[in-house]
Amino acid sequence: MKRRAFLGFGGALAAASAVGGWALTHHSEQPLLLSARDDADGRHYAVGYRLDGTRVFSTPVSERCHDVYAHPHLPIAVFVGRRPSRESYLIDSRDGTLLQILASPPNRHFYGHGVFHASGDWFYTTENDTAEPGRGVLGVYRVDERRLIRTDEHSTHGVGPHQLLWMPDGETLVIANGGIRTEADSRAMMNLAAMEPSLVMLRRDGTLLSKEQLPEQMNSVRHLAVAADGTVVSGQQYEGDPMDQVPLLAIKRPGEPFQAFPLGEPQRRVMNQYTASLAINDALRLLAVTAPRGNKVFIWDLDSTALRDEIHLPDCAGVAATERGFVVSSGQGRCRSIDCTAERFVSTALKLPAGLWDNHLRLV
Repeated sequence: MKRRAFLGFGGALAAASAVGGWALTHHSEQPLLLSARDDADGRHYAVGYRLDGTRVFSTPVSERCHDVYAHPHLPIAVFVGRRPSRESYLIDSRDGTLLQILASPPNRHFYGHGVFHASGDWFYTTENDTAEPGRGVLGVYRVDERRLIRTDEHSTHGVGPHQLLWMPDGETLVIANGGIRTEADSRAMMNLAAMEPSLVMLRRDGTLLSKEQLPEQMNSVRHLAVAADGTVVSGQQYEGDPMDQVPLLAIKRPGEPFQAFPLGEPQRRVMNQYTASLAINDALRLLAVTAPRGNKVFIWDLDSTALRDEIHLPDCAGVAATERGFVVSSGQGRCRSIDCTAERFVSTALKLPAGLWDNHLRLV
């Protein structure tokens, strides 16, 4: 498994979405974990597993997926194609039936992320305009029974949009514009010397509310978590000199500007200029971030910003909040449950298949 190891310098998944990066909704005692996963031969699957290890489905798909989003009311989920995929997959989350291959329109491709509106009537994705490479597009899709129909698009007011999440009002989207221009069918970064990363607040009708940038021009804003109080945390991937000392986390508290999260230098170094997934546990007021290049899961107190724990997990990938803490997947090792309810956090291996899990997961 060389996905993130290749990216490193030799180093080793709705209403719930409106209030957290990877939030947990309690439909049963055994939540359903949704994620993308490969097999040992590199074939791609959309999978659903109970946390006790029971496989619900494993559906073959043509293209590798990045993130997955469950409908707030219906037993369906969208597995979104990884950049520069032109396919995403609408799947019945009860048995894995492939309901629709969602094709991007001409001169568009997916960036790996999307969200359902809480009404369940609309789905939004981040997309690339390949006719004007890098121009960020918010794709608007209407939910028609168990199909998605593209009806409109809006600008994301930035280049290379990646993750998007709902703010607590359920009508405002926060969008991480990575700032990197890529062309059709390519992951080659074309504008490293002129990157334009930004954090945008956008009404779902396309109205721009705010656009903020970090001081470091090559610090690509990629992944997000949103707390119930409206606090937004972003994880960055730095594309400049590997030796530059650049903050890889940023935070925007209500009424405050978008600014660096106070990250300790030892933790910054371990991240190796790369963060992956983020999750906020609202009940426990904890922030979890995976750093696969450093094989570490970091957990901070969201209010004091004090580091609470760092847990070794090879090629750690997706992370989601649970009632007692977090669940984390891995590209190389066992998925783990982290109990954060006591002063000393406890990490336990789950009876899920080991390794080959992709970057994100969601619990429903």
